[in-house]
Amino acid sequence: MTITRFCLVRHGETDWNAARRLQGHTDIGLNARGLAQAGQMARALKNMELQFDVLYTSDLQRAAKTAQAIEVIFETSAIPNAGLRERHLGALQGLTIDEASISEPELWKSHLSRNIEENLRDGESIQQFADRIKTALVEICEEHSGKTILLVSHGGALDMMYRIASNQALDAEKAVTVPNASLNWISHDGLAWKVNKWADTSHLQDLALDNLDL
Repeated sequence: MTITRFCLVRHGETDWNAARRLQGHTDIGLNARGLAQAGQMARALKNMELQFDVLYTSDLQRAAKTAQAIEVIFETSAIPNAGLRERHLGALQGLTIDEASISEPELWKSHLSRNIEENLRDGESIQQFADRIKTALVEICEEHSGKTILLVSHGGALDMMYRIASNQALDAEKAVTVPNASLNWISHDGLAWKVNKWADTSHLQDLALDNLDL
């Protein structure tokens, strides 16, 4: 049986994370805490003597900068992949969760209900997002079958990978947290996906924020 392993990393903290502002495809950089978290995460991977074959990252800078900490310590290069981006949140991007409920009440209500066909006005629906993440994940898995893949992405994207690996329904309430700079493990044995370990933040010096981008 050929097992392909993924270590999934959420990017470090941004100012928009701290402000509870919805990022989506908005290209926000890491704040000072996020940079520190990225360093702590990369050193933890080194200390556990992780042997990985390839490093992928979302092309948004908050993920790419997090991956950069791994690149420096492991002397490797990350492969950017736009398919690993966060969900495009349409008209909700740039709003805090408090602002969204006031300025876009109907859209926000639909968003919270996890209507899988709601595209949030020119954004991505949950179904479209799921299809994109699954396509990226499967393509990477097939290209590196039997290997260990390190992948840096986003809270909503990792939540979607959890749903894919655990067969959780797209319209079900979120079942797990995805903290900044957390380590999350899934695998594929050639037949099915499996969640091996989730939301490990033992390497971080302080508490990390959960994701807002559903």
